[in-house]
Amino acid sequence: MSTAPRQLNLNLFIYPNGHHEAAWRHPLAAHQRVLDVSFYQELAQQAEAAKFDAVFFADGLGIGDGVRYASRFHLEPITLINALAAATQKIGFIATASTTFYDPYTLARLLAFTDHLSHGRVGWNIVTSSLKRAAQNYGLAEHPSHAARYARAHEFVEAIGRLWDSWEDGAFINDPASGLFADTDRIHPAQFSGEHLSVAGALNVPRSPQGRPVYVQAGSSEAGRDFAAQYAEAIFTAHQTLESAQAFYRDVKERATQRGRNPAHVKILPGLSPFIGSTEAEAKALQREFDELIQPDFSLLQLKNQLGLDVDLRGHDLDAPFPLHLIPDNPDQAEHSRFQLVLDIVKREQPTLRQLLQKLAGARGHFVLAGTPEQIADHIQTWFEQGAADGINVMPPWLPGGFEVFTREVVPILRQRGLFREEYSGSTLRDHFGLPRPESQFAPALAQAQAA
Repeated sequence: MSTAPRQLNLNLFIYPNGHHEAAWRHPLAAHQRVLDVSFYQELAQQAEAAKFDAVFFADGLGIGDGVRYASRFHLEPITLINALAAATQKIGFIATASTTFYDPYTLARLLAFTDHLSHGRVGWNIVTSSLKRAAQNYGLAEHPSHAARYARAHEFVEAIGRLWDSWEDGAFINDPASGLFADTDRIHPAQFSGEHLSVAGALNVPRSPQGRPVYVQAGSSEAGRDFAAQYAEAIFTAHQTLESAQAFYRDVKERATQRGRNPAHVKILPGLSPFIGSTEAEAKALQREFDELIQPDFSLLQLKNQLGLDVDLRGHDLDAPFPLHLIPDNPDQAEHSRFQLVLDIVKREQPTLRQLLQKLAGARGHFVLAGTPEQIADHIQTWFEQGAADGINVMPPWLPGGFEVFTREVVPILRQRGLFREEYSGSTLRDHFGLPRPESQFAPALAQAQAA
């Protein structure tokens, strides 16, 4: 029995203006349209025309450091994806929402209804929120510890899953002739009670087309990897080397297998921010144009946040070697998803501080590659075929042109090599990712009771 060849998953990761921190200053970027919904609808339509799996939106629950110098706000994703779903037919949408500051019932309603309105095209990027000022914005005296946030996250996912399952398939009758609107034997209270959360249920929205949104996650710490292995169906990750990406890929797939999950249902999707030119020299020159617009005061704030340390490097010579001696050898810093990545860059490449800031400016630690369309396609194919990725989160350095050139020049090469679809084979995000539709956890219990 023959099986279809494995295919890439491609997502468009939209960041206001683009992923390079200085993109908003470059004349190629449509900075004046950053709050124009039609701009994002056009990008989603372009991604759909290229047969991308999904459009992804990050989120943050406070003003980012350095908003004086850069586009440091986030688009509210759930509101936005409803507007984009109305302008598209098949492409999926992934919204970030925090388990630390949402409550399960509110988020369950929002995403279930969005899944209905989009006809099954929604994913949820599960985050615990590392921004410390977010806690104060939500009335907490201090930011919960990393361990406390993950403990709540586990309970949150269990609780919201019970809410999404509380209406079994077939519970929504909606039959005027019989006068039966809902089969209440198939509607169940969530009845979740934990140390951090409790929810009575049932949800007041019928079961959505996908059963529940696709679970997406992006943590790289030990706790994050365990969480991903238990719940995530797609994982966003950042790596600077093939070897690092391969090690992460093996580790998470093995953890998922140990939990009795099918590793093929855990998609690993590293980020890639490509500068594309007709020659490599042209692509690198384009990247330099963006790097020359970097504002060091902002870049240093970004670096401080990525390291998770209270180390002020503003007085350090930008063209001197990075002062590694100022970074304490503290294993607890591994909790910060970019700490080890930054440290590895410093040890491997021994950059000056300016060189490090430029390397991180492109996509906050995700892989930045300047090259021809063929070189970009080669990179993606290598990571895909050598056990480092199931697909790629495409992170255009600027918008819209940085994405337009990728779909025009790189996607056709991937198709020619048999790596990416010509057409959608389904209509839901689960279809695009090749993921099963989960059965309500209450359905087996009801079937057993009826059989008894």
